[in-house]
Amino acid sequence: MSEPSAGLSFEKALAELEKIVARMESGELSLEEALATHKRGLELARLCHKQLEAAQQQVKVLEGEVLKPLSEGTVPASGESD
Repeated sequence: MSEPSAGLSFEKALAELEKIVARMESGELSLEEALATHKRGLELARLCHKQLEAAQQQVKVLEGEVLKPLSEGTVPASGESD
């Protein structure tokens, strides 16, 4: 649980965060352990949020700054139209 957050991938951070939630929900942690675990959970949640924001920015750039719903305006893979 003491691994620095900065080097974690989104998937590893999310997996650790899920373990933290399970530990805290179990009610078996002492007050000190719960506070330290909560602090770590906040670090991981912030890391995940930053990584999601960065991914969203990349998608916006790839889509020309305009996000489009998948259900509208999709072109059939074969290139045929209705």
